Amino acid sequence: MLMSESEIKQQARNILDAIAFTLFEECVPLNRDFSNIPDLPGIYAIRHKYEGLLYVGKTKSLRSRFKGGHKAFLWAWLDKYKDEDVRIAVQIIPYSKNSALLLELEAIILRATEPPYNVQIPME
Repeated sequence: MLMSESEIKQQARNILDAIAFTLFEECVPLNRDFSNIPDLPGIYAIRHKYEGLLYVGKTKSLRSRFKGGHKAFLWAWLDKYKDEDVRIAVQIIPYSKNSALLLELEAIILRATEPPYNVQIPME
């Protein structure tokens, strides 16, 4: 099913609301094997308890994305953030077999939020 541009933007807003405004305590705490993160496709945010969004990304497998390491954790460590102040918000995207749509949703969210650990996305 093709989505209109306004539907895509609304979906991106819904995803952003989910990853940015979920209570920090309800986000996934860090652990060694990330077994508490679903092994499903989606969009995720690495969040700081006080600083907010640090990084936003998309992946075909949320758990696998973190098991192999993630540069945002290194940067958070370098910024001397306490591990208990960094958590992961995830939003499962069931129709993400359409990688172009997932990429477009991520780009809209990045333009709206400009997280400090993401590479700059050029404006349209």
